[in-house]
Amino acid sequence: MTALIVRRLIQMPVILLVIYTLTLVLAWKIPGSPLDKGEGRRPPAEVQEAMLRQYNLESFWGFYWSYLDSATGVKYVRESLSGEAAAVEKAAIEAGRTAPVRRVFDLGPSLTDAAWRVDEILLGSLPVSMALGSASILIALAIGLTAGIIGAVKPNSAADFFTLLLSLVGISLPSFVIGTVLLMIFAVWLGVVPAGVYSPKTALLGAFTLSLPYAAYVARLTRLGMIEVLGADYIRTARAKGVSESRVILRHALKNAALPVVSYIGPATAMAMTGSFVIERVFNINGMGQHFVSGVINKDLFLIIGVVMVFSTMLITLNLIVDVLYRWIDPRIE
Repeated sequence: MTALIVRRLIQMPVILLVIYTLTLVLAWKIPGSPLDKGEGRRPPAEVQEAMLRQYNLESFWGFYWSYLDSATGVKYVRESLSGEAAAVEKAAIEAGRTAPVRRVFDLGPSLTDAAWRVDEILLGSLPVSMALGSASILIALAIGLTAGIIGAVKPNSAADFFTLLLSLVGISLPSFVIGTVLLMIFAVWLGVVPAGVYSPKTALLGAFTLSLPYAAYVARLTRLGMIEVLGADYIRTARAKGVSESRVILRHALKNAALPVVSYIGPATAMAMTGSFVIERVFNINGMGQHFVSGVINKDLFLIIGVVMVFSTMLITLNLIVDVLYRWIDPRIE
């Protein structure tokens, strides 16, 4: 187990470097300029030239290496060891100015709004997206596991048909359609949720909407796994020994049928936490998804890369957790 964790932690920087390179290549190819303002307006030529130099936007490789230098903490360590940081701070104090704030892992400024830095934007929006994604996954597990168990215990019954129908609807309908319908019902018709205004009720409705596709997949995976496991010899032996049916299902069958669900839920959790921009738009939730869309529209390279790298780190970490859970559920897995 320890060797697995160490090996994955060693692989993580290499994987993140590849993701960073591909993301920057794609973002660099987006038409337009990150210096464009509303309606295609641009600052004067001399201001543009100064901004290009300041943010290393004059060349791809210049930006590539300067961003890595700042984001990985190498620049912070280098300036601290060379005394450059102390010299800058001393000069600022002598001039009566406030010394610039130094960040170990500097993700750069937002080119869309220079008053904010990317790490500040992510620190404000990441908890919102994480809370939304976590709530949606918990709801998905509650709905999906219950529906899957019912379908497996009573295959080809009316309850099984109903759960399969709900799974098909959850997988087939886009989230923005389900979200719009639910918002229409609960905000417009019933009036129990404020429309267009963020509130705990709105967030809960958004989490429920986001959970439905995941719940559908969990239900199908649970049903298929449970049907296979319930026909195994050890299940028949447990029943012959007089073990209660609820214990057979929840203790013996569900644990061994949960491997596909565990495999799916890791990446699904990362997707739910950072890929919910449609739900965030529909329910006016200020999460990472909205900032990513804004970054793509405005070609905000710092913001795009920051969001992608946070998402990628979460995805890799959650996949590692899934592999550890695999070993815990079934120690025979190598």
